[in-house]
Amino acid sequence: MDLGLADRTYLVTGGSSGVGLATVRALLDEGANVATCGRDADRLQRIGAHERLFTAPCDVRDAAAVREFTRRAAEEFGGDGVIDGLVNNAGQSRMKGFADSDAEDWRDELELKFAGVLHPLHAALPGLRESAAASVVNVNAVLAKQPEPRLITTSAARAGILNLSASLARELAPDGIRVNSVCLGLIDTGQWTRRHAAAACGLSYDDWQAELAADRGVALGRLGRADEVAYAILALLSPRASYITGTSIDVCGGVGRGIL
Repeated sequence: MDLGLADRTYLVTGGSSGVGLATVRALLDEGANVATCGRDADRLQRIGAHERLFTAPCDVRDAAAVREFTRRAAEEFGGDGVIDGLVNNAGQSRMKGFADSDAEDWRDELELKFAGVLHPLHAALPGLRESAAASVVNVNAVLAKQPEPRLITTSAARAGILNLSASLARELAPDGIRVNSVCLGLIDTGQWTRRHAAAACGLSYDDWQAELAADRGVALGRLGRADEVAYAILALLSPRASYITGTSIDVCGGVGRGIL
């Protein structure tokens, strides 16, 4: 099926690794123009060159830097300013419980999660309004709906972003801009291979991740892959999803503690 992404322009934050990188590559495979940013310039360079790819270092917490990244991306792809989609993917998890989290932890976590959506959206909004098929996808986590005490600041921040996404979907609908979320479970990225190495448990990585999945209640019995998340993101970006807004898709292998 043709997703209708070819020759359209998409911005992806946090595109130097993991889910962001998989999304960038999947969009390029579909013939889209892609601009992506990340804090580490060296990691961005490792993505490689592509005629439809623009990369630049940028910290999403810096509103001015995000505006400059967005301006340069528009110039790179013709200068007409049209942006067809935005993927807000920048972010990380903070492994701390309540007793270990001080005011700075809460402030930093909330700033990163909310700035990672608000700054790119403010910068991209004029271009999104010019598109006939504008879509915003906020990459979130099932933590937003299933809080984890060991990740208390991250869980709370992600719940706020899920709420914000629903509000944005209603407010931006008259402009023809759809807003949806993709909520991740355990995804096999570099952090898990590093944790496996650090554990020195004697298990192969496949056996170790199977045990991890069982412990976390993942029905499919394994960690997800970044490309499996990217497929869901592209589906929501696609003009074929033109009647889907204000919703979230869980990409989590069936992990869940409820029916909602």
